Amino acid sequence: MFHSRALFLSWLVGFTAAKDIHLDWNITWVWTAPDGFGRPMIGINDEWPCPLVNADLGDRLIVDVYNGLGNQSTGIHWHGFHQYMRGTMDGSNHVTQCALPPGSSMRYEFDVNQTGTYWYHSHEMGQYPDGLRGPLIVRDPSPPFDYDGEFTLTLTDHYHEQMPYLLQQYEADSVAPHAGTNEPLPAAALINESVNRTTLHVEPNKTYLVHLVCVGNWPGHVIVFDDHEISVVEVDGTWVDTYPVGDKKIRLATGQRMSILLKTKDNADANYAIWDSMDVNMMFFYQNRAIPQGFNPNATAYLVYDEEKALPPPPDVHDLDPNNDFVDDLVFVPVDHEPLLNPAHHRIVLDASVTQRNGRSAYTINGKTYVDQEEPTLYTALAASPDNASDPSIYGQVNPFVVEYGEVVEIIINNHHNNLHPWHLHGHQFQVLQRTIPEGGYFSGYFANVSSTPVKRDTIMVQNHGHAVLRFRANNPDKFLVLAPAQMKGIEVPLDHQRICPSYGTPPGGNPAPQYPPQPAPPVPSPPAQNTPKPWGSPDTDPSTNNYPSGYGQGHGHSYGNGYPPAGAPAAPAPAVIDSEYHYGGKTNHIESSDVNIGDDAVAVTADSERDVCYS
Repeated sequence: MFHSRALFLSWLVGFTAAKDIHLDWNITWVWTAPDGFGRPMIGINDEWPCPLVNADLGDRLIVDVYNGLGNQSTGIHWHGFHQYMRGTMDGSNHVTQCALPPGSSMRYEFDVNQTGTYWYHSHEMGQYPDGLRGPLIVRDPSPPFDYDGEFTLTLTDHYHEQMPYLLQQYEADSVAPHAGTNEPLPAAALINESVNRTTLHVEPNKTYLVHLVCVGNWPGHVIVFDDHEISVVEVDGTWVDTYPVGDKKIRLATGQRMSILLKTKDNADANYAIWDSMDVNMMFFYQNRAIPQGFNPNATAYLVYDEEKALPPPPDVHDLDPNNDFVDDLVFVPVDHEPLLNPAHHRIVLDASVTQRNGRSAYTINGKTYVDQEEPTLYTALAASPDNASDPSIYGQVNPFVVEYGEVVEIIINNHHNNLHPWHLHGHQFQVLQRTIPEGGYFSGYFANVSSTPVKRDTIMVQNHGHAVLRFRANNPDKFLVLAPAQMKGIEVPLDHQRICPSYGTPPGGNPAPQYPPQPAPPVPSPPAQNTPKPWGSPDTDPSTNNYPSGYGQGHGHSYGNGYPPAGAPAAPAPAVIDSEYHYGGKTNHIESSDVNIGDDAVAVTADSERDVCYS
């Protein structure tokens, strides 16, 4: 095990050996079959899944990104990184940067000054459910516990159709506020981008640190390590006092992360299942939708003690009690025991709902929808005079909330929808004061049991017809919610970021020109035929030219240039039914092949799901 003296020495080594991590990424289309059904996915350097990124505290991450998609703009958001005084590196298209057009490149460069579990993904028009996503782990030189090795597991829902088609279908099928049966159902759950091929090779009498990252699009995920003792030690980059899970299950919402300590058995007599279930309550019960015959919400991975022994059969779970089965993350206590931020200087109430606009479903906050600006919000703030920067009207239809630097901000979220919804705050972590159970009602006052040392995280699931109360200190001056002109002096937009905007006819600087009213939806294309998926969002890729040694893509694609195949273009045939394993982990925590908006980043807080437009 790593003991305190060794940890101290490693901290000295890590502190003096901080390094630059330089990555060259070409964003490309890749033909792949994570559940045995072939389709194009968005990968990096002609490979999918996208790579795990490892860093140590104090490193500098330098990522040169080239958009090789040919038919879509893109960008990379570093989910959970505060980017203090470096908001230009946040990667939120239309908010902190212009989208990166095809054939162009840009650099993300920032210091790694946080530890824990994070991920990166695109924030452009549903690209991360189409594959552009990956985990990012930052090692702590002195974690508050001992362990023998570590692994990383990603959890997601997977679809056979691509997002351009699914998003049009979703919006066109919504016929009323609170319409709840139109969300496209996933085709499969994936663990490390595989249905049932991921294996974690473990030894008896060891303790492993396991990083869990929910990179999904819609439903939450429930994960269980069969017949093993686990304890939670981290949520969203915050170390928490060790919390034994017992017989409860762990649930993660889209964007949430968690780390656990897994204690192995004292013998290698058997292998054990790790099962992940997409939240059937969200997909079916809260929507009064029947579970289709044969639908399987589960994916399975394995704890392998002995490769010579059989793997256990995968479980089949269709019943989860939302009030009793899950660990409540409000019970976690941060290791630093930071006290409740008190008093709150500024209260923001967000009423989230659904409405119809021009015959299409639209999520709203306080009755307003978010509209992407031609000029990124951060650029407008930087270009404005000190007198004007705090005027919400200069930012167009992004519905900003302007607060003073250093204020304690309280956010009350009332979820008027019939389903759960995740929310993510950029640039800060918030304390969670309270959250209701499903159907728990809207805010009318504080609970009696608000913790004096609340859990801190950056992503929260708010229950259907319920509410949550959050607090944070507005101390990150270039995060568009916190418009403090005096503190924003010295923040500069890199030249390679500046030159992107003119590609769209938008000079970097000056007031925004809101893009509204929204244009009518294009016709909804016919769904792809069974086993012959058409590349609605991608150029054609011929899988016959690619090698599929373990089921994940290794090829390269051709560009059509418009996101849809031209008339007469052949549909890319599906490859043979195959499965894949992608393994993040082992003691050295490196990638091994052993065999993730419609922008959801509001200026303030965002509803974090690829199918919703609900900024405020």
